[in-house]
Amino acid sequence: MALGILAINPGSTSTKIAVFESENLVFEEKIAHSSEELSKFDSIVAQYPFRKKLILDVIKSRGYNLSNLKAVVGRGGLLKPLEGGTYAVNQRMLEDLKNGVYGEHASNLGGILAHEIGRELGIPAFIVDPVVVDELEPVAKVTGIPEIRRRSVFHALNQKAVARRLARNMGKRYDELNLIVAHLGGGITVGAHKRGRVVEVNNGLDGEGPFSPERAGRLPLMDFAKLVLTKNLTINEIKKMLAGKGGLVAYFGTNDAREIKKMIQEGNEEAKLVYEAMAYQVAREIGACAAVLCGKVDAVILTGGLAHDEMLVEWIKERVSFIAPVYVFPGEDELKALAEGALRVLAGEERPKEYV
Repeated sequence: MALGILAINPGSTSTKIAVFESENLVFEEKIAHSSEELSKFDSIVAQYPFRKKLILDVIKSRGYNLSNLKAVVGRGGLLKPLEGGTYAVNQRMLEDLKNGVYGEHASNLGGILAHEIGRELGIPAFIVDPVVVDELEPVAKVTGIPEIRRRSVFHALNQKAVARRLARNMGKRYDELNLIVAHLGGGITVGAHKRGRVVEVNNGLDGEGPFSPERAGRLPLMDFAKLVLTKNLTINEIKKMLAGKGGLVAYFGTNDAREIKKMIQEGNEEAKLVYEAMAYQVAREIGACAAVLCGKVDAVILTGGLAHDEMLVEWIKERVSFIAPVYVFPGEDELKALAEGALRVLAGEERPKEYV
């Protein structure tokens, strides 16, 4: 029997939804929200009744029978650090999301919307692998300055989804394999997946790992400190330099890799050097993860939007294929990843975890 699942991915200016029957996509839609519409609300959380109505209206307009749904799953928001998996939305989680205890973000609406729609239909609500997934081993969090500890901030949903897909293709369970997954998008994160747990990963937001289309990545600290002091940068300007205006944007004013490739094809040597340097840094990070896994690596996975670029992929493969076979899962499908997480619970493959 097909299991109907509604997946919800709220963004700052849109809400993406999809309905699946077990693993099969029934329909998908992006609901855009104008700044005029959203300006009526005092906070992000206050938008949920508005977004909920739009979601239900779209489903009805598609002629889909709501009684076919067996679960609702939302994008995980800013919560306390937790291990990966599928979590049942409970009262404690709702309170943290609604009160913005760990920060306000549009993704906080994922769990709230899943709960509200699930409650109305009498079906369970879940979230899956939020960005706050933290499975780093204690030794990985230590730095050379006692006041600073490393944090786990990465593309958990997509990294774990493609890792599980590869495991399934290999006839294995995710928790039986050692994998290295590189998510190549606007930000780049490379994780060491040790038998189902991401025990090492670069913080793709705060200045670790490879530079990316719009992030600075790891920098020589003293040179960066001098730059900050010389330019009298504010904390917000520093944040923008590290995430938003770093990487390819800093060099070429664009985060579009297609434009960089066009420059390379037209003979721009700087564009080729910088783009290849990005691939070099990804490969270096993959090598570091191989060391974390003591060289026992079953596969390397390249995923995310930039994994569509064959030239970039080949540059990375040249340097890391000696570690393990390299598999490419281009793009990212967050709605499918959410639905897969809910399906594993509905099918009895996993038990839902509890947020405490």
